[in-house]
Parts: sequence; structure tokens; C-alpha cells
Amino acid sequence: MLTHIVCFKLKDGSPEQARALRDKLAAMEGKIPELLHIEVGIDVVRSERSYDVVLVTKFRSLEDLRAYQAHPEHLKVLEYINTVKESTISVDYES
Repeated sequence: MLTHIVCFKLKDGSPEQARALRDKLAAMEGKIPELLHIEVGIDVVRSERSYDVVLVTKFRSLEDLRAYQAHPEHLKVLEYINTVKESTISVDYES
């Protein structure tokens, strides 16, 4: 099992922008066969070191993650992300 985690810092960091990103990410559920699990959260602490939104996804393999990353539904969301993000960080690990 491969877990893919991405944290997003948004340009304006507003609650509205965080909710919009959460909704777009969550809308991928059921549309990408390789995506086994998706969880999206909005930061509630809002500290100086916090990121605004987190995405946690699970895949059977690295190949499935790559297929997800190339899927048209993901690319559509990625296009939106690139307009609202300030920065992202990610971690991918096997369990």
C-alpha cells in the first residue's frame, strides 16, 4: 500500500479558498480507478507553520499513483491548484 500526502499553502489562505480546494479534491473520489482512499482536511490550528489544506490518498502501488497523477480528473484539479497555491509539500510512503 502506498500513501500519498500533500499539504497546500494557499495564496490568500481564506476559509473560502480552503473549502473550494477541499471540495475540488474530494470530488475526485470514485472517478479514478487507482484511487483507493481519499481524505481531505482543512487546518484548524492556523499557526505560522501550518499549511491550509491536506490531501491523504492511498494506492496499491507506485504505478497506480503515477496513473492517478496522469488521469484527466486529477489533471483538471491540478490546473485549479496551480492558480490558488502558494506552495505544496508532499510525502509518499509504503506500508
